[in-house]
Amino acid sequence: MAQPPILYSLLNCPYAMRARIALFKAEQVVRIRAIKLNNKPDEMLLVSPKGSVPVLVIQEDRTHSTKIIEESLEVMLWALSQNDPENLLHLGDSSALPAMVKLILEFEHDFLPAYNAYSCAKRYHDGNEVIYRQACEMHLKKLEGCLSQHSYLFSNKESLVDIALLPFLRKFARIDKRWYRQSPYPKLHAWLKRYLDSSMFSKVMEQHELWLDHRKDIYLGHSNTKNE
Repeated sequence: MAQPPILYSLLNCPYAMRARIALFKAEQVVRIRAIKLNNKPDEMLLVSPKGSVPVLVIQEDRTHSTKIIEESLEVMLWALSQNDPENLLHLGDSSALPAMVKLILEFEHDFLPAYNAYSCAKRYHDGNEVIYRQACEMHLKKLEGCLSQHSYLFSNKESLVDIALLPFLRKFARIDKRWYRQSPYPKLHAWLKRYLDSSMFSKVMEQHELWLDHRKDIYLGHSNTKNE
């Protein structure tokens, strides 16, 4: 029997975070290997020379081959294609998945540059913080509008969209916590808080010792470890 897949991960990286969330939601057993960006394992760089996370390494039992997935959205789609007990892909609607992926990619293309500029402006006090935050707010207003129409970002049921955007909206909220708490997006606040207070989020955000320090496998969602 093939070993469970390996996920090279960084705790607070939003891309790695959403990969872990999808794997957890899909009830996929994976071996988490926590890394530091300034000391990446050779084993990771051998399979993924670009050196960013997440990286999912899958040993294919049937073909005895190795599959490498280096993009977080692809990790999410792979995980949920294996098992989707909450139907996050809305498989009963053939138009849902393309629409969800389109929404996610548009968010990444439009929101993330503004978010990165806002984050840097806040950190380095460059004077443009409000301008960049207002650019972010254009997208927050759209999400608030979605949540005014239904319980989740895509529909009345949780979907791929929610767990794909969650880590980025969490990071946005942390840039200026005081401003965020007072911002006029009550439905978005409630949506985010529901996730951050969940046991699921606590489990995917468990901090693990660096894999290079002890080379122990940590299993997502489980406390047991074993030597590699």
